[in-house]
This record gives sequence, structure tokens and C-alpha cells, in this order.
Amino acid sequence: MTLVVKLGSSIVSADDGSLRTEVLDSVCSQAAALRRAGEPLVMVTSGSIARGIRLLGLEARPRAIDELQAASAVGQGSLFREYETRLEAGEAAAAQVLLTASDVANRTTYVNARQTLRRLLDWGVVPVINENDTTATDEITFGDNDFLAAQVAIMLEARLLVLLTNTDGVYTADPSRDPSAELIGEVADPDELAAMDIGDRTSAFGTGGMRSKVAAAGMASGSGIEVRICNGTVDGTLARAAAGESGGTAFRALRSDAPAFKQWLRYAKPVAGLIRVDEGAARVLRKSGSSLLPVGVTAIEGDFEAGDAVEVVADGDVIGKGIVNYSAAEADRIKGLKSVEVLELMPQAEQELIHRDYFVLA
Repeated sequence: MTLVVKLGSSIVSADDGSLRTEVLDSVCSQAAALRRAGEPLVMVTSGSIARGIRLLGLEARPRAIDELQAASAVGQGSLFREYETRLEAGEAAAAQVLLTASDVANRTTYVNARQTLRRLLDWGVVPVINENDTTATDEITFGDNDFLAAQVAIMLEARLLVLLTNTDGVYTADPSRDPSAELIGEVADPDELAAMDIGDRTSAFGTGGMRSKVAAAGMASGSGIEVRICNGTVDGTLARAAAGESGGTAFRALRSDAPAFKQWLRYAKPVAGLIRVDEGAARVLRKSGSSLLPVGVTAIEGDFEAGDAVEVVADGDVIGKGIVNYSAAEADRIKGLKSVEVLELMPQAEQELIHRDYFVLA
């Protein structure tokens, strides 16, 4: 099974934008050794914008989206070559893969990306993945690539996701502000960390922080993947994590029997609207695994189309997420109607507003 390792901006670049060559040397050497030993391995990297800023001689990180995209265009190729050179020195071939949120949100391109990555792994190649900032429509779509790494791990049903940062792991408080903060060795339930001041610090060129990593870890562990957040600046950290040795903060893999499609729906498909339902419909969805029928719908919010994903809500609580068979305007016309009334109004219509096969509980 595959190992996914993510290098954050704090690992790839120093605060002045220069490459942390000794860290890249160490991590790539470990990755190549794991690949030679037969471990299928994917690397997800941040840092293309920081690399572009450095190469262009800019004094600070730009704020305008087109400037960020241009800086990324300059930095992406150069950054990949840094990985490629180091991996080849360790006798591991590398391939550059650029993804956007739309690639992941669209089921067809998601499956295509998964097939390509699996083929590269079958060939013994190490994919080096980065967000395609040059064409992305949002400034940081995946949150410093932590969510991208989690998505890739889920996509490939990885055995382990390692998030490398410049701290030893997750602490009970922000260690930069609280000297009594203690390292958390294992997390059984990511929700336990919600009330803790675990900090949001990142590098001068990064956009994530520990909250982003914890959220990404929750996504992956909820899909049955073990996650480790640990210090990539310490030599040998990746190898020890891959071997299952203690260190950093481990997120226990939670049991998940959901098929790949529902994992994609849960974590990758963006929400375009909201459907409010009554308590009867909420109870049936939660306990019986049934489809959502128009009769149980009380309100429609948003401007979605058939095939979009929406959240289903009752009394302010999110019940789940599903792909709708109707547009918002059509759903509004038939809300509260019984199936026979829906067919009278729209003879060719589907009986279900959301079919159970296209719905996942929150």
C-alpha cells in the first residue's frame, strides 16, 4: 500500500525564500531509500510560489492572485527539478503532477488522476504533486496543500500519510506562546483538539498552519488512513514514521467501510447549496439509509443544478451531503410534495431528490 508524504512550505523554504537544501537532501534521500525497498511513495509539496518569489527577487509574498499565479509559474519547474535531481541521486525516478481543486471535485478527472498515479507507482516512479497554482481560481485552494495531501491519500487508499512540518507535532497549546505546552503523542479522535489553542503559525511563505494539518489529518484518518504529523527538519523522521516507530503526533486510523465514491463525495465534491428537511426525513436518512424524497423537504437554499452536491440540514444540524437529481428551482417547486404529486407535476421526474447511493452521512 502507498505512503504519501507532504512537505510544507516551512520544510521546503526558509523565511527568506531560499531552499532548505539540507532538509530536501534528507527527505528525498529517505524517500528514495523507501522506494528502493519496494514502498510505493508519493510526495506532495508546497513551495512553488516561494521558489518563484526567490527566483524573481521579489521582496515579499504578493497578494494579487495573478501575481501569485505568475510566481508559481516561475517556481514550479525549478522546484520539481530540485526533487528530481535528489530522487535520481537515490536511484528513484520522479514525475511532476499538477492538480487543482476542480480536478479533484470532478469525478471523471478524479478517477483519471487516480489511474495515472497508480500507473506511475506501478512503474516504480515517485510522483511529486503540487497544486497547479498557475490555473487555480482561488488563492490557496487546498490550504497549503495539506488538504491536497489528504485527498491524494484517500484517492490512493494509502496506508499512511506523513505531514512533515518544522515542529515536533501537535501540542496541547501553541508552544511559541505557552512554554508549558506538551506534545500530543496520539490522537484517537481529532474532535478532541477543537478546543485547544494548537496554533496557526506557518512560515513567511506558507498559508496553512497546524489547524490546517489537523483538519487534513482528520479527513484522512476518518477514511481509515493512519496519519503522522512530525518534524521533517530532523534527519530520519520520514523513515521512522514509515517504519511505524514512535515520534510526532499519530492520528489513529478510524474504521471506514465507505466505498471510494462516497469518500470522494464526502471530502472532494464541493457543496453548491442546502436542503432543509423535517425531523421525519432526518430520522429516516440517519437510521434507515433511505433516499431523500421531496415530501420531507421544507426549504431550498442556494443556486445549484442537477448533479451538484448539497448539504442536508435539519434544525441547524448537518445530516449529510448528497448529489441532487434536480436544480434548485425544480426542487423548490416540488418540496413537500408526495411522490404521486411530483409525477403529476413532472411526469419524467426522478422520485428521489437525492438517491441513497449518492448520499453520505456527516
